[in-house]
Amino acid sequence: MNSIEKTVEDTAINLLRLAVIQLPEDVKKALQHAYETETSEAGKTQLKAILDNIKLAEQTGTPVCQDTGTIIYYVKAGAQTPNLDKIENALTNATRKATQQIPLRPNAVDPIVGKNTGDNTGPHIPYVHWEITPGNELEITVLTKGGGSENVCTVGMLVPGEGMNGLKKFVIDTVVKAGSQPCPPNILGVAMGGGADIAMKLAKKALLRPLGQPNPNPELAKLEKELLEAVNQLGIGPMGLGGKWTILGVHVDYAARHPASFPAAVAFNCWAARRATARIRADGSVEYLTHKVR
Repeated sequence: MNSIEKTVEDTAINLLRLAVIQLPEDVKKALQHAYETETSEAGKTQLKAILDNIKLAEQTGTPVCQDTGTIIYYVKAGAQTPNLDKIENALTNATRKATQQIPLRPNAVDPIVGKNTGDNTGPHIPYVHWEITPGNELEITVLTKGGGSENVCTVGMLVPGEGMNGLKKFVIDTVVKAGSQPCPPNILGVAMGGGADIAMKLAKKALLRPLGQPNPNPELAKLEKELLEAVNQLGIGPMGLGGKWTILGVHVDYAARHPASFPAAVAFNCWAARRATARIRADGSVEYLTHKVR
């Protein structure tokens, strides 16, 4: 194993440990704000339990949820980085080791024979999204996607003539149908355009953006605010028991679309929005971007 492969493997194990045990600060702050401003007693009780759970996970070094999710990596790779062909193997090895060391719940099941691999790996899992960038550094983000929030992710083909009104209706209808299943309060990734696969890819990637960071496009930022306000008026509330906070944030992205189609996607993340990012420099040093690492 070469040095970059070993560094990637060790870093990915640390990222998985951070992701499943310690939520990013933006998520914890949003949940605390939701607790302080929730008007429903039932909702407030659920948010208090969530915050207590987060604190206990950090104190005991135990995953914040028993469902440690499907493992998805997002890799920004500098074009000059050596041995890029070794990275996916390193990430797979890291996933196997982290499953035993942290531990993670085995969540990779062969859909044909119904057998659990026992180590969170299998065909195309962990899944790796690649983005080639200038330079010689690697930036790796892990997203551990729970089954409850994944089960209600939705892709739809809207009527092009309905435009933004059609998109807003689609998002609200999707949240209503999901109800309590994705363990609200949620984060929503919303995307439109491209194709069915492109829209969902963009919607999921939008979940990685920190809460409180609006889209730099002012039109999309306005849409995010409108959707946040509209969805939180539904009253679904924390864990579906009623209240002000059904979602903590909405992140929107888009791609150009074909004139005859209007793909749209909504990706849910549960309150346990588990993600962690690190940058590996050319000299092998590692900087953790989402968490404070001593």
